[in-house]
Amino acid sequence: MTGDDDADGVATGEEPGTATDGDPRSRGTTDGGTTPGEPTVEALVEQLRAEADAGRDPASTPDVGIIMGSDSDLDVMAGAHEALDALGFAEQTDHASAPDGRWSYETWVVSAHRTPDLMYAYGETAADRGIEVIVAGAGGKSADLPNVTASIAYPLPVIGVPVQEKSVGSVIGMPTGAPIVAVDAGKSYNAALSAVQALARGAPELEDRLRELQDDRRAGVARVSRALHDRGVAGFRADRDGGTDE
Repeated sequence: MTGDDDADGVATGEEPGTATDGDPRSRGTTDGGTTPGEPTVEALVEQLRAEADAGRDPASTPDVGIIMGSDSDLDVMAGAHEALDALGFAEQTDHASAPDGRWSYETWVVSAHRTPDLMYAYGETAADRGIEVIVAGAGGKSADLPNVTASIAYPLPVIGVPVQEKSVGSVIGMPTGAPIVAVDAGKSYNAALSAVQALARGAPELEDRLRELQDDRRAGVARVSRALHDRGVAGFRADRDGGTDE
């Protein structure tokens, strides 16, 4: 069932950060099988709306929001984290406490089918919470999280990531006037790069980081090409399979 946003009982992720007394995150009840202090969807919705109303400086809040339909999507969506980390972004787990550095991202599990109220709250509050771009991933044949979030958060840009091949049609199937940008199945790394490209139009330092990352990739190709040519196929394979950098 990996990646199926419409598969019951898959999403087990909880919101980032540590709940404290007086924090909306700690207001769980025993209704519905929860225990006191355990997160509830209602508490998460309340938290998002409270953060939107806080009026914090956008420079101190997450710039990129990464959401997924289930924690089983995390292995695929980890590519987005990898790309952002490589570009100097830090993960922010507390909206009120920014990490070191100017640029950051956050991650949530938001199921379009099991928690539509949470999905609506995330999309509706994203801009007021300081989010500039959303990267949304979902799997299964009913991978609706990216495109519905794009409609709710409009005009905030949303980049969709189909977690599986069978999710592509669902993610990209938007009518005229309801835009979404989407990458190929599983390409969350590219989605994050596209998010930073959008941010970089007003941030020269991000343009520089993108160019440096591309230069590193070019240099890697050059190293591999030289090694393959100079060592020959057999020697290259032996070195590579033996754990060398190339």
